[in-house]
Amino acid sequence: LLFQILGAVILGFGIWILADKTSFIAVLQMSSPSLKTGAYILIGVGALTMLMGFLGCLGAVNEIRCLLGLYFTCLMVILITQVAAGLVIYFQKEKLKEEVSHIIGNLIKNYNPLNDDERNLQVAWDYVQTQIACCGWAGAKDWENNEILINQSMTAYPCSCSNISKDLEVSRGFCKLDVPVNGTATYADWPVHEQGCMDGVEKWLKDNLGVILGVCTGVAVIELLGMILSISLCKNIHSEDYTKVPKS
Repeated sequence: LLFQILGAVILGFGIWILADKTSFIAVLQMSSPSLKTGAYILIGVGALTMLMGFLGCLGAVNEIRCLLGLYFTCLMVILITQVAAGLVIYFQKEKLKEEVSHIIGNLIKNYNPLNDDERNLQVAWDYVQTQIACCGWAGAKDWENNEILINQSMTAYPCSCSNISKDLEVSRGFCKLDVPVNGTATYADWPVHEQGCMDGVEKWLKDNLGVILGVCTGVAVIELLGMILSISLCKNIHSEDYTKVPKS
């Protein structure tokens, strides 16, 4: 039952990644095929874990060695895969950060409130900037690459970056700046948050690192316990010795 619950949690997390439309995960999921692939893998792992939990229970109740062996093997493969994924993420974190920076950079450069094809992606990014109270990826200067703002001589700024409460009621698109005397401006003239979203996301990860590691460790411990119990049960199941059966 415990492994079926664990499988349901993993399955639900994968579905949430695909279905979520209003968070930083949504921005990456809609921009990067690799995260979408990862979500499908999570769904597969969750479904497999639930199936293995059922087969493990069936094997334990009916003392079927092959089911217990299959249960042990699948748990071992899942655990090794999880450890390998964790190591890849750890050792490739700089490359992953660069990829995320590239994705967000393209999103900001091509941001256009009138483009309905990218509306969901842009709404998700506006939500991130509003909730984290940040602007751009590295900082507000990233928005100086936006084609619409360049055409307007930087006399507008993204509303979701604003530190003025009345602008947040709009929540997306661009807000007009009081035009300077020379008719041009820079990001330094905008009433926006100074913090970049990269710093905000990293801060969130650091603040919640204990919870994330605790969940990952808990899952690994549960899987190890399942492997130990299944192999113990498998060893304790005695096969019938048919050589001792009287011949008729």
